[in-house]
Amino acid sequence: MVCVPARSWLSSSTISNLPDAQMRVRGKGNRERLLPLPQEILDALQNYLCMERPITHSRSLFVCLKGRHRGQPMTSAGLRSLFRHHRAGSQVPQANPHRFRHTFGADMVRAGISLPALQQLMGHSQICTTMLYVQLAPKDVWSEYSRAIENRTRLESSPIV
Repeated sequence: MVCVPARSWLSSSTISNLPDAQMRVRGKGNRERLLPLPQEILDALQNYLCMERPITHSRSLFVCLKGRHRGQPMTSAGLRSLFRHHRAGSQVPQANPHRFRHTFGADMVRAGISLPALQQLMGHSQICTTMLYVQLAPKDVWSEYSRAIENRTRLESSPIV
């Protein structure tokens, strides 16, 4: 299991039992929750650990890869700097860690996750907070509307026994 506080996950993530396929996350108010780690994430983490992570005595999962802090736990400021660097050469000028969170929420809703399940994954105590993260495009709204109308029509035309 990987232990990861949501607020300071980079500096507090530690290496342990990745095969458990879950991550312990500590969020606001020191509340903990378990998050599943899909196989593709486990593969990426194993790749990072085997091929990219510098040799270090640090138990932190994510460490600085170069510079005078090489091998030391990555900080939130270090992550922001990494995003600034990669934003400059990419076509995603608005990329930042928090935007990933919004994208995750919207993608999960598009994939069909229920809002209560998403609320738990994101660690929100109120579902209205989760709703703020899920800003769907008009095409998503129309798609959901069409699906609901089709289901309703199908239910109405089904014989009642």
